Amino acid sequence: MEDIIKILIVDDSAFMRKAVSEILQTDPQLSVVGMAKNGLEGLNMAKSLLPNVIILDIDMPIMDGLTGLKHIMIESPVPIVVLSSLFSDGAITFEALRLGVVDFVPKPSGAISGNIGKSKQQLIDRVKLAHAVNMSNIRRVRLMKWNPREQLIDIYRFRSLEYILAIGTTLSGPNTVIRLLSNLSPMIPASVVVVQEISPKILKAFAKQFDERVPWKVEAAEDNMVLEQGTCYISSYDKLLSLQTNNNNDIYLKYISGNDSPLDLLFSSAAQAFHQNTIGVLLTGIGADGTDGFANIRKVSGITMAQEAQTCVYPNLTDNAIKSGVVDIVLDENKLSKAIETVIK
Repeated sequence: MEDIIKILIVDDSAFMRKAVSEILQTDPQLSVVGMAKNGLEGLNMAKSLLPNVIILDIDMPIMDGLTGLKHIMIESPVPIVVLSSLFSDGAITFEALRLGVVDFVPKPSGAISGNIGKSKQQLIDRVKLAHAVNMSNIRRVRLMKWNPREQLIDIYRFRSLEYILAIGTTLSGPNTVIRLLSNLSPMIPASVVVVQEISPKILKAFAKQFDERVPWKVEAAEDNMVLEQGTCYISSYDKLLSLQTNNNNDIYLKYISGNDSPLDLLFSSAAQAFHQNTIGVLLTGIGADGTDGFANIRKVSGITMAQEAQTCVYPNLTDNAIKSGVVDIVLDENKLSKAIETVIK
């Protein structure tokens, strides 16, 4: 018999607390053990009830969700799924993911939605996946302070685009992507394309805030964007993003229809466009997507790297690729940036 997953719901809306509780408890494996009206109550209940997963709102009185998140992760660490209507606020989405939440799920149709039932299965799935995380590997990203005005000349002076760094990840990936980009020099002759598990609703706001916090130029990926050196393009795992070459031999981004294996498509199309100058990186996540794409990178003599399974929040994604024999370099996440720079130089 499967263990019961104990859940704490933290939301100032009585309607949302009741609606979320009723949805979760339709699954026999889930049990709501407490409901709090603000971050302070949530922090105290996290300590006393010892839930397996917390569902956390952001906009609350007395103590907001971000403040509560910081305290919970220090005083009583537990996997957290944010369920919030503030998905258009880039500072909030970026900060929550930087601090290590398992996922940021937008509330459907506003703060007091009558159609939250449409998100029933997503909520149930997210809670179960959150319960499976390697909690010891969830860490906030400490960002270095930098002055854009002082570094603009160094960062954005012309450099040729020679390499592509294709990064793939699924659940809990944004936190690791933030850490990798914050430590990677934007002066390498490369573009970065990231496909990660992130709601399309929060992608643009997240990318905008990300751009302000790291030396790289960060943009939400869009159809027909021509790749530029020193720029990181971020896409949602919900879409199929490919790299293609136009008549001017410019390499650009192109979305295609379908919903299967976004990471395989990213890696395979990158290999077709950049050949031996392709670097594929696979980070934390679940599933086997990316393994076939890695094989295609190796066929053109590109380099494949994977985050060491022991350092992943979810080790399944990288572990599958490693066991399939398609990974050239396996490293702790903190060493990946340096290794990428070494390969390119």
